[in-house]
Amino acid sequence: MGTDVDAFLRRLAQALRPRAHQSADVLLRVLRAELPEMWKDDELSLVALEETAGHVTAFLDMLEHGLDISEIETPASAPEVARRFARGGVPVSTLLRAYRLGHVSLLQMIQREATRLTGDWELINAAGMRLIATGFEYVDRGSEQVVAAYQEERDRLLRRRLLLTNEASRRIGTTLDTVRTARELAEVGTDDFADLVTVDLFESVLQDDGTPPPVLRRVAQHPDPRGGGEPAVAPGRTHTYPAGSEPAHALVTGQPLLRHRTRPDAPEHDGGPSAPGAHTALLLPLRARGNTLGLAQFFRDRTAAPFDEEDLLLAQEIAARAAVSIDNARRYTQERSTALALQRSLLPRRPEAQSAAETAARYLPSGSCAGVGGDWYDVIPLSGARVALVVGDVVGRGLHAAATMGRLRTAVRAFADIDLMPDELLTHLDDVVIRLQREESAEDGETSATCLYAIYDPVSRLCTLASAGHVLPAVVTPVAGGAPAGRAVDFPEMPIGPPLGLGGLPFETAQFELPEGTLLALFTDGLLESRIRDVDTARSLLSDVLARAPGSPEEICDRLLAALLPSRPADDVALLVARTRALDPGHVAVLDLPSDPAAVSGARDFTTRRLTAWGLEELAFTTELMVSELVTNAIRYGKGPVQLRLILQSTLTCEVSDASSTAPHLRRARAFDEGGRGLLLVAQLAEHWGTRHTREGKVIWAEQPLPAEAGVPG
Repeated sequence: MGTDVDAFLRRLAQALRPRAHQSADVLLRVLRAELPEMWKDDELSLVALEETAGHVTAFLDMLEHGLDISEIETPASAPEVARRFARGGVPVSTLLRAYRLGHVSLLQMIQREATRLTGDWELINAAGMRLIATGFEYVDRGSEQVVAAYQEERDRLLRRRLLLTNEASRRIGTTLDTVRTARELAEVGTDDFADLVTVDLFESVLQDDGTPPPVLRRVAQHPDPRGGGEPAVAPGRTHTYPAGSEPAHALVTGQPLLRHRTRPDAPEHDGGPSAPGAHTALLLPLRARGNTLGLAQFFRDRTAAPFDEEDLLLAQEIAARAAVSIDNARRYTQERSTALALQRSLLPRRPEAQSAAETAARYLPSGSCAGVGGDWYDVIPLSGARVALVVGDVVGRGLHAAATMGRLRTAVRAFADIDLMPDELLTHLDDVVIRLQREESAEDGETSATCLYAIYDPVSRLCTLASAGHVLPAVVTPVAGGAPAGRAVDFPEMPIGPPLGLGGLPFETAQFELPEGTLLALFTDGLLESRIRDVDTARSLLSDVLARAPGSPEEICDRLLAALLPSRPADDVALLVARTRALDPGHVAVLDLPSDPAAVSGARDFTTRRLTAWGLEELAFTTELMVSELVTNAIRYGKGPVQLRLILQSTLTCEVSDASSTAPHLRRARAFDEGGRGLLLVAQLAEHWGTRHTREGKVIWAEQPLPAEAGVPG
């Protein structure tokens, strides 16, 4: 019987062999009907037809030649088809079901052919049992090879996707720049994943200017559109998605979408991917911390396999990482812009014009991710034609440092208004910082700052300065003939006090005389600190630039910043450059007075003569009244020696000094009081008046504006 079965199976194989390809086509139609989810790709159907024909031929060879299963080679295309199904996201269970269904259909086809060849049911049943046993062996062996190829491809895909995820973590969000992060997302997305990636961000995310949310800007597209056709939306252009379109729906709902082209001519936003030639697209809203920032779209056109659900999950993970990085960049940019706006609003718009010195200043925020700091500068006019030059640095970054800087600058101006000496001013400023430390919470951190305060007097050409932990200024003295190469650059040697906020430690004042035309360069430590050179090298470079600097302080500032700073400085920089002037001796008149009331008339005569010589007869009457009151008070209530000084610059200043430290105060006299009206009269006649204390006593001063026709002396 066994020989009869073998012969019958041989006859069956010979009868079916001419129709092997036709049989394969029938089997494939059965599989299409039973498992339609496997056949989304037309190209895959063609390869599967070749594979099915190979299986039919191999099985017929076993029947015709009585070969053992180990002697049969499965079709070479079978592993490749399995790999393609793996890339297409077809589950392995579905693939194995297709193999079983295909071989069962082949056995049924052979059984039908058997009934056509013979009417011997005993032979047909015996042949059927042999066919089932042989078929199971063939399916088992073929399935092993297919599953191995399938799993190998899945492992490769998983490794690739893991590498892509790691690459996204490494390459996306390298900077706190919103547009740069979007471009990194587009570049990573086209690395062996998508053929084209576009990133649209809401204009309000980029500008923070209240732009309505529907307006988007295409901030990234990779590959570069210049290499292909004209894009639907050019990079950098704003646009909106039509209401009801899939991109608009994704933005509104925040849900990702996998979509396929419904027809070859599907227009943009109308059921098909919005890229020429794309067969599938992933629409991924960029969401972070509950906010939708924009939309990323991944397209495939050249790649054979369309996107599947696993691709969607992978793209979601990459887009989620990018969204967090974009949101971090957006928040940093907003906070930095706010802090920088606050910082600049608290700094002087431009140094005030001073007759005592020609000044120029610069403030540069840091280029690091830490945000703006608390560096500041100021130029403060003082009584007696003097000027105060201030540079300071609050420790820390961000809004807190900028706000603290504003409070300290206001305090310095208030203390300067009462004409404190530099060491006394820093002592009071130290108390202010200590009070701020007590008021602030632990989250704000401990407040600390440094400050350099200098006063320059163009009459005596004396510069008085004190430092609270701050780097000392550079002093550039001119030489005869004005040769730039011969300028001497020095750094004053004086004790530097502790930073502000420590309390209890004294500050010391240094005083030195400056020739007219001396340059003073005050700066914060960010000008000298660098990752590429030490402080001594930077100081030498600073000296070289100052020694050959041009005459304009504005140009000096530009040259110093260009020579010493990188394009993105690691720390904030405040720079203040001043060129000193000396007041013409002919614009200063000094009269020493005895402590005798009879000297008051001589002071008035001296004042009249001097104002006549200056061509200011119009101010003679009011100035005589002020001089009379101030000299009388100094003789009556102060101590000798008493001195009268008249200073002509942009204003007319009248100063009376004595050796007493008691300060007068303004009061309103009653109707029948004989005194108490002197300072009130001075306050009414003068534009500004005040008291300043010196080491030897005090000075009462009063300023008057010059008549319009008098002009301002050089």
